[in-house]
Order: sequence, then C-alpha cells, then structure tokens
Amino acid sequence: MIVGDLATNNDAERLRAAGIPVVQITTGSVCHLDADMIAKAAAQLDLDKLNVLVIENVGNLVCPADYDLGEDLRVVLLSVTEGEDKPLKYPPMFHSANVAVVTKSDLAAATGFNREQALANLKRVSHHAGIFELSARTGEGMMAWVEFLVKERRRVSSR
Repeated sequence: MIVGDLATNNDAERLRAAGIPVVQITTGSVCHLDADMIAKAAAQLDLDKLNVLVIENVGNLVCPADYDLGEDLRVVLLSVTEGEDKPLKYPPMFHSANVAVVTKSDLAAATGFNREQALANLKRVSHHAGIFELSARTGEGMMAWVEFLVKERRRVSSR
C-alpha cells in the first residue's frame, strides 16, 4: 500500500502493525500525489510479491482528481457523515472515479443522511461509476465489494 498525507506517518504505522507492506508519502503542503511520487514509492516495494497495490491519495477531493497515477481503478469514498451533497461540491473527483463507495452506512439515520438524494447526486455526477454502500462496523455491503474487487483484479491480470 502507498499512503499519502500532508503530515505524519500514522496511517502507515497502523497498516504496518497489521502486517501490510506500506510506503508513506508525506507531501508537506502539496494537496495530491503525482506519478513521480508513486514511482519512487513503488520502487520501495517488492511489486512481484503483491497481488494488489492500493494507493491512498491525500485526503481531499479537489487536487487528486487532476492527476493520473496509473491506477487501474479509481475509487472515491463518500462518508454518510459528510452529507449527500458531496458529489455536487466536488464533481471532478466523483466524475473521474470508476467506483463510488458510500461508507459508514450504519450512521445514516443518526446523521440524517438522505440516501436517495445521495444516490441521485452520485448518478448525476458519476453516471458511469459503480456504487457500493458499506459499513465496516456491521459488514453490510462488504461481500459485494470484495467480490467486485476480486473480479476487477482478475480482469486487470488477464490483460
């Protein structure tokens, strides 16, 4: 895994503690990762031993939309705690994604999240993207998500 943040290596330390090979990119004031950063980070991993490489870009929804990292699948996350209007606020990121994942679905009622409106907004901006609704806490949607990822890996590997 390659993770990008403005500061700290907290994400990398959590992943490393779970036994996941990880490289942290700390950008300082840069709001995105670029292909050169990814190439340098990837050189620190034994790519021949990996089945999948996950890149977590810097956590904003503006700058990363403009940078091609060579990824086979671009995934954007929409947390129910952020509101159903997020795709309308950040259309380039949602439009550039192949998949939109609605996260923390178990908190929807507590946050007043309007699921129908969120899905309509996603389809308006990301009409081509697959949509998954997940809850890591309850496991809702996880099986479909994992099955999709396995299918995508097979598709990419067969090229």
